[in-house]
Amino acid sequence: MKILFTAEYDENYLEQLQIFGEVNIQGWAKGIAKLSQAELQVLSKDVDIIITSYDDITKEVIDSATQLKLIACTRATPVNIDTTYAKEKGIKVIYTPGRNSDSTAEHTIALMLSIARKIPMAHQKLKAGQFTGQTNASEGPIDGLRKDVVWGFDDHSPYVVFKGMELKGKNLGIVGYGSIGRRVEKIASAFGMNILVYDPFVANIEIDGVGRQKVDFETLLKESDFVTVHLKVTKETEGTFNKDAFKKMKKSAYFINCARAAVMIEEDLIDALRSGEIGGAALDVFEQEPLWEGHPYITELDNVVITPHIAGATYDVLSNHTLMIIQELERFIKQEPLLYEFK
Repeated sequence: MKILFTAEYDENYLEQLQIFGEVNIQGWAKGIAKLSQAELQVLSKDVDIIITSYDDITKEVIDSATQLKLIACTRATPVNIDTTYAKEKGIKVIYTPGRNSDSTAEHTIALMLSIARKIPMAHQKLKAGQFTGQTNASEGPIDGLRKDVVWGFDDHSPYVVFKGMELKGKNLGIVGYGSIGRRVEKIASAFGMNILVYDPFVANIEIDGVGRQKVDFETLLKESDFVTVHLKVTKETEGTFNKDAFKKMKKSAYFINCARAAVMIEEDLIDALRSGEIGGAALDVFEQEPLWEGHPYITELDNVVITPHIAGATYDVLSNHTLMIIQELERFIKQEPLLYEFK
């Protein structure tokens, strides 16, 4: 069996993958983020299986792969594959749902802590030379410190400038209760947060435990100290977080988005941050990526924490999706029911 492998993968599993047949590693694994249609048509000509992450497996590529039986996508949704045409041709499509749920959920919590305690702001100022001493103190340690420093209480004191809030006892609104939203709930609950959940696509949300409740969207916005969104982008969810939504949030509330930029209207968020309509935001996704160097998030706003779309960027995610694909390939070859078939 011939396999075209163009996805990023965990090299520790390569031998297991090679058990299934002749593996031609191209694309991402060779330092090419995305292959052209012409390249894909040539490489897939006589393969039985294509394993990819971001390459566009179009009708033309599928038609070129006359022996193709299975397409595997190492993503939560195979948006780069013409799944309708593959189905018409009798070609199965598998994917890796939940492969980055833990990574994205943990990054969400990290952003919450960062904005709540103003950690990036304090780090940036300290690295820039603010709140530093003039000399290396030579006195002996006092209670573990070289010098017992008591910060002032004026507006220039780091004790005042970077004073934040605890997560414990605060209300966390989770919008989107899929695998990532559920994982965020579990971690946040361990911090002692109260959980409010809203999902427009899940009619019967079952939430067990004290401090957890299902609410409508408006209630969630009004009562949450932190609002984190984990919705997929659909016609119904585009622009969910707009000026009306931000106006309903507490003025002290923080908005966190590790999902997709399309579920919010970025200009409305910027206006809310500028005007103090909300307390701040922590974002991993943007309307335009990479983020423009002159963007207000970078040049103007000091109540926003940003990361360059890295919520799912962990070595563990590679291990997860590589192993999921290998296990699914084994089921496919043995003609057993597939766990991750996209239908």
